[in-house]
Amino acid sequence: MNAWELLAHPVRLRIVHAMRGGRVLTTAQLCARVPDASKAMVYRHVDLLETGGVLEVAEERRVRGAVERGYRLRQDRAAIDPGDIASATTEDFKRSFATALAALVAEFNAYLERDDVDPIADLVGYRQHAVWLSREELLELIGAMQKAIVPVLANEPGPDRAQYLLSPIHFPIAEAHDDPGPEHGG
Repeated sequence: MNAWELLAHPVRLRIVHAMRGGRVLTTAQLCARVPDASKAMVYRHVDLLETGGVLEVAEERRVRGAVERGYRLRQDRAAIDPGDIASATTEDFKRSFATALAALVAEFNAYLERDDVDPIADLVGYRQHAVWLSREELLELIGAMQKAIVPVLANEPGPDRAQYLLSPIHFPIAEAHDDPGPEHGG
């Protein structure tokens, strides 16, 4: 299974999100991070991610006669290969987008279910803007977003940090040749 297929499930994607920042987590800790999934489901998906090389065992320790494993994300395997993207079908993109949205909704709902939830204090935000861009303007915008986001991807957990899920999404909502003209507000 390649990374595209491995990450094409909301629970597996949420596990990968939880592991970002160099964290080492046990399956029990991951179950707490994905409370709406059954324990068996989380264990099954951790096993798939380990077998697929996305997670690796970082530590093992004996707990009441059993071996508890701490897992770490393999950064080199937790991204989709550009070759897989280049050969993806429309169905692959539909499935991946649906997975990303399902993971986003599940994470947001899990956040709202916490006892200490405070969207205002936590600076929760979600906006949608429909903008008109040339290809060059879109590439410039993507570059600016990458310039802002890429440096913080390496941040590690800390007492003054909370993990935030950023989901930049951009796609054309009108056919590329559509021109609204001035009579349509353009």
